[in-house]
Amino acid sequence: MSGDAAGAGGGRAAPGIDASVPHPARVWNHWLGGKDNYPVDRRVGDEVMRVNPGIVDIARHSREFLRRVVHHLAAEEGIRQFLDVGTGLPTADNTHEVAQRAAPEARVVYVDNDPLVLVHARALLVGSPEGATDYIDADARDPDRILAEAARTLDFSRPVALIMIGIMGSITDDATAHGIRDRLVGALPGGGHLVVSDGSNAVHPEQAARSEKALAESGEPYRLRSPEELSRFFTGLELLDPGVVSVSRWRPPATPWGEPPEVDAFCGVARKP
Repeated sequence: MSGDAAGAGGGRAAPGIDASVPHPARVWNHWLGGKDNYPVDRRVGDEVMRVNPGIVDIARHSREFLRRVVHHLAAEEGIRQFLDVGTGLPTADNTHEVAQRAAPEARVVYVDNDPLVLVHARALLVGSPEGATDYIDADARDPDRILAEAARTLDFSRPVALIMIGIMGSITDDATAHGIRDRLVGALPGGGHLVVSDGSNAVHPEQAARSEKALAESGEPYRLRSPEELSRFFTGLELLDPGVVSVSRWRPPATPWGEPPEVDAFCGVARKP
């Protein structure tokens, strides 16, 4: 068995999983200290960590942002439906867990195109009896399929929070990225929310450029966008305070040490009128 055929636990890759090609969800899992990845994912992740040591902080702060924003939407904005596009591999405080702690009746649909994510999702992401949890095997570049399949679980006549964390960077062409955004946001009723966060190059531009180059050379290109470019995803929506900021600074908990340092992932949350 080749080195790339075995996962972290030493077993052969599950059917349908190409363990010779890196996948963003598994690379991200490696940065978060997980074990659900393959040697090729670790090689890519380690190379990015070598040229940009801050990537681990970016991954951790992005995960904490997800937890905070889902809690806010469920507990403060009254959102009871979530469409999480680009789920990634399950870890602590997944979207449905955070949402259903605040509102047990919350309904969550996860979307990802990595077979390993779907295997783990179906085994581990079990929602509350009062709510619902579903999983769609689809690519973000196929928004019509996402919406059609999500409609089995979500009622698009009522507010839905669309979560796109770490997704738009993989869609390097602006026209394609905005077309996907427009189609998905267009399906949201008034009162729905859009959550976007993605890698940026505003805080440490030289390190960011090196990591962008390393990802491109791995065959998994990732487009780092400036905060101004990310802001355009919220055109026509009502941006919540504090606007487009580093994920570490979106409504962080108060501490005696003031605001946390910025990291090169920026985010925003906006309401559809």
